Amino acid sequence: MKDFINFLYKNHSLAYKLILFISTTFLIVYLFPKSGKFKYNFEKGKPWQSENLYAPFDFAIKKTDEEIQSEKKEIKDNAILYFNLEPKIKDQVIADYNSEFKLELPDSLVKKDKEKLFALGLNIIDHIYNYGVLSEDFDFSNDRKVVLLEGRTEKQTIKFSDLIKQGEIKNKINNTLNNENLSQYSTPYISLFFDIVEPNLEYDKGITEKALQSDLDKVAYTRGSVERETLIISKGEVVEGSKYQILKSLESEYESQVWTKSNYNWILFAYTLLVSLALLMLLLFLRKYRFDIFENNTKVTFIFFNVFLMVLITTLVVNYNSQYIYVVPICILPLVLKAFFDARLGMFTHVITVLLLGSIVSNSYEYMFLQIIAGIVTILTVSELYKRANLFISVGQITLIYIIAYFAFFVIHEGSVETLKWETFGMFVLCGLATLFVQPLIYAYEKLFGLVSDVSLLELSDTNTKLLKELSNKAPGTFHHSLNVANLAEASANEIGANAMLVRVGALYHDIGKMMNPTYFTENQSTGINPHDELSSKESAKIIIDHVINGIEIAKKNNLPDRVIDFIRTHHGTSTVYYFYKKEKDFDSTVDKNLFTYPGPKPFSKETAILMMCDSVEAASKSLKEPTSIKIDNFVENIINKQMVDEQFLNANITFKEIQSIKKVLKHKLANIYHLRIEYPE
Repeated sequence: MKDFINFLYKNHSLAYKLILFISTTFLIVYLFPKSGKFKYNFEKGKPWQSENLYAPFDFAIKKTDEEIQSEKKEIKDNAILYFNLEPKIKDQVIADYNSEFKLELPDSLVKKDKEKLFALGLNIIDHIYNYGVLSEDFDFSNDRKVVLLEGRTEKQTIKFSDLIKQGEIKNKINNTLNNENLSQYSTPYISLFFDIVEPNLEYDKGITEKALQSDLDKVAYTRGSVERETLIISKGEVVEGSKYQILKSLESEYESQVWTKSNYNWILFAYTLLVSLALLMLLLFLRKYRFDIFENNTKVTFIFFNVFLMVLITTLVVNYNSQYIYVVPICILPLVLKAFFDARLGMFTHVITVLLLGSIVSNSYEYMFLQIIAGIVTILTVSELYKRANLFISVGQITLIYIIAYFAFFVIHEGSVETLKWETFGMFVLCGLATLFVQPLIYAYEKLFGLVSDVSLLELSDTNTKLLKELSNKAPGTFHHSLNVANLAEASANEIGANAMLVRVGALYHDIGKMMNPTYFTENQSTGINPHDELSSKESAKIIIDHVINGIEIAKKNNLPDRVIDFIRTHHGTSTVYYFYKKEKDFDSTVDKNLFTYPGPKPFSKETAILMMCDSVEAASKSLKEPTSIKIDNFVENIINKQMVDEQFLNANITFKEIQSIKKVLKHKLANIYHLRIEYPE
């Protein structure tokens, strides 16, 4: 057990990557659809490109959504209405009529007319209560069937037009009186009926809706079926009409059928294999071509997190509404990775992510083609992300490529532009606008993962920052030296294709530790007094060496990024404070050289190696007396060759050819600083 714990401790970095790999794989697989996927692509009105297709199993032919909605609408429009009938109300109205008739109509009324009016009233009551009087006005169609319920028992079925609305009673009375030439009695007669008539029909919404739902539940979602081994479509046959609907039914059956536990597990296993292969390729790429990133667990976590984030956002959009798929700004991924790392890693990760997304989206070939092309354009066009204009121009170019590629695919599929979906172009514009969110996202990532982008480097390169202002006040000579080194390092980095912005910032801050004891460094000794004269060689060497440690402490206190602190750590590597070492050795031959040696580490990148060369050359160049081109050439060669002999660049991924190029730049720059002309032969 102890050996196993020791093994894990020694290989904790690889163990972390394994856990990260497995967890990311399962999280992505969890987001994937857990159903079968139809392996054929087809378009309505286009020829069937694959081989003859036979039904792999029995399946039903599904109706289209339009057909189903039409059937449901028809059922709703013709659904039976249910009304509760109260039979006692009619008897009560007749009784009230008998008692109120004599009171409402005058005694002076002619007996014959009075008898006639009384009989007419009974006929009117009998007519309006033949089926019933509605309690309120309803906006139903007159042809709708109505079932009258008496005590929850069906009494009779009629049309809605047979029912009497309360507003119709007045017209019915007037028409009856006009027909009998008794219109002069309309006012008291109508007043009489309005006092006694009561509605006896109440709409039963609960029973009506329950019956409607029962009818809707009976709607068939399929029409007919296809038996196994039946020829569905032949190669070259046009996909249209019933053929198209049968293919859509088969596709739907593949994607939505209830899988057995065995099938479900196989699908999960297959998805896990595909996702793990894709992520494994990403890890192997990092290990082979970006080993420094592979060794840094934070950076590997950052890359995997961004891949998962893109899959998550795309899945959420697809589940909400797949037509918005092109609004997702996938090109943010290569932008972010290029900002923190490099273009090659950004492009490789983008392609891996798009391949994973191909299993989520519909019409995957078109989607992957558009996203990969857009990713390539992103990598090619976006440079110097810290310049706002560059980002806007690049986003415009990315949006244009999206539109052109989509237009081409649409014409290929449809054969014309008449049915072009202009709203999709609007989605590409929204995608472009969403891509601009990369700036605040980069800032958030810098804080969360401790990474450094060119935007932060640009801010740090400003000589008006608090730390650099403090350096210029406390150690003006060191500040001037740092500026010269920054110019030399930037030119050298540009010559060999290194990160010029990073090395410039590193050069500006590499000597901030000298602020602790500025007068112990010659560039700050303006009075001609050298405090080292009163110290031993060991004490002097300790003060000189400690400026590296002090610089690291100051940098951390001021929250400088680790990538910048690396320049402070490595700009002297494991070199020796030779002047004081030689002075002490002349006094004591048994002196310990380690007391006069910088703690290191040695430079481990092109940028840190460039700073070591430029720092040494610039500092030593102050000792040149009557410099000439030949002197400068020999001077640069001697300093850098000595560093190579001391194996200071052993851990840096820099070649001899690149070192020669840096020497050439330094010679040229120093010649310009000292205003030297070319020495012509006599």
